[in-house]
This record gives sequence, structure tokens and C-alpha cells, in this order.
Amino acid sequence: MLSRIVPGFMVRWFARPYVAGESLAAALDLAAARHAAGGLLATLDLLGEDVNEPAQVEANVAAYERMIEALSTDARFADPATRPTISLKPSAFTTSKREAACDPIRRIAARAQRAGVPLTVDMEDRRWTDLTIDLVLELIARGDNVGTVLQTRLHRTEADLERFDAGMRVRLVIGIYPEPKEAAISDKREMKERLLRYAKRLLERGVFVEFATHDVEILERFAREVAPAAPDRCEAQMLLGVPRAKLQARLREGALGVSLPVRLYIPFALGWDQATAYLRRRMAESPSTMWLVLRNLLKRGS
Repeated sequence: MLSRIVPGFMVRWFARPYVAGESLAAALDLAAARHAAGGLLATLDLLGEDVNEPAQVEANVAAYERMIEALSTDARFADPATRPTISLKPSAFTTSKREAACDPIRRIAARAQRAGVPLTVDMEDRRWTDLTIDLVLELIARGDNVGTVLQTRLHRTEADLERFDAGMRVRLVIGIYPEPKEAAISDKREMKERLLRYAKRLLERGVFVEFATHDVEILERFAREVAPAAPDRCEAQMLLGVPRAKLQARLREGALGVSLPVRLYIPFALGWDQATAYLRRRMAESPSTMWLVLRNLLKRGS
């Protein structure tokens, strides 16, 4: 597999535009700078999923606790409306059964709620879907400000929409995990059309929709066709490193019909070994990632 044979130094070179750095401080500085320069919001994500040592679980919990503390005390993020949110992946919190991830996440969610830092529990492959949705709905029921992610490629997602109601928060993505045909579609155009349909359904249910894609046409259609129904319950989300500055400005300024907040997903690591492992996983899960990275690097250089 290509992701395994690419040398580590080359993977790190590929990863640099997409990873804030190898410290929490670097991620905080980048989030503050992007907001000051262009009004971009942020969600911070520690790279460290798929752990295999119990000590890694506790290290990840401690890292998220430090992240929450920093976000709630740093003067640059004093305004709760523009304070970065945090995202986590459940596989970063268990070395055995998936259910073992729940207690660490409950601890982090409680800490985040006390500090006024919104949390998103990211979605991984289909094996995690039931656990993730069930856990998030449990946390919401106890009063925590927690959202999650739904992937439009999965057949089950249309039914899962019905589990989310007014006041909840959902990030909609097409998803990058390869899934069998009995579980998911493979037509990316249909995945993106579903983004629009499902966003409309969620807005009708009173849900806050975080519309996450880099597809310019689909984002423009979202701003023109879907978001006007509830512009106060929408935002666009994009990955750090993908060159969309002009589109981000148009979305924020209302050039497409309504003004939408734009949030950057900002991953950071506690060492470049984690960042390298992150990009290798992305390349393995979606081989087109390498060509996307190359194309974006060429755009930056032009």
C-alpha cells in the first residue's frame, strides 16, 4: 500500500500544511491568528486516535484537559461566541472494547461543559456509529454542549437524522472511511447531493448544521439554497491547509446570499510521529488524499 512505502520525511512534508504543529501552544496561536486575520473560527483536534497502550489513553485525556483549560483562560478566546471548540475521536480513548472509550469522553465532556468549551465527538468508521450517537445523545441529555458528525455515504444516515432535534449540533460530511457496498454508497456526487438534502432536513428539525466540505459548487448551493431557511443555525467548516481563502471570504461576507461563519478544523500533534501517523492513516483510508495534498501544494506555490 502506497501509504506504507512513502518515507516518513516525505509524509511529514506533506502533513505540514494540514497540521498546526507539535504543541498545544502552536494550535492556539494558529487559531488566534486565523481569527484575527480573517475572522475564521476554529475547532482543535489532538492527533492520537487508534491507541494501543493504556498510558496513551490517559495522556490523551490529560491533553484534552489542558486544551480545555487553555481555551477557557486565554484572553484571546475570552468571547464564548468565537472561542475555539474541541473535537475528539473515540478511538483515542480505548485500547480494547469500543465501549471503554465512553468513560474518558464523559470526563472530558463534563470538564468542557464547566469551562464553556463546546465539544464535538467525531465519527469514525461504521463500527463506531451506534456507540458515538448513543453517547452523544446521553451527554446532551445530561446538559452538555456536545455535537457529533454524520457521514452521508452511509445508508443508515438518513434514518439517523431523525435522532437529532432542536438545539442539537451536527457536522455533516461525506466521510473518508472505505465501507462495503452493503453499508455505503461509492458515488461521491450522490454523497454531496445528500449533504444538501440532509442539511435541509436537519435545519427543519431545528438542528445547528456544520456543513463540512471543500467542494465549491456544493458550498455555494448550500449558501444559496439551504442556509437562507435558518442562517443563524449554520456554519461552513473546512480543513486547515486546503486553499479556499476566497470562498471563505465570500461565505463570511454574504456574497452568496447569506453571511455564514467559517470554521477551520485544526489538527495538532504532541510530536511529529503522531502527525506522520495521522497522514498515513488518511492516505490508507482514502488514497486520493495524496493527490489532493499534491494539488493543494501546487496551488499554494502558483
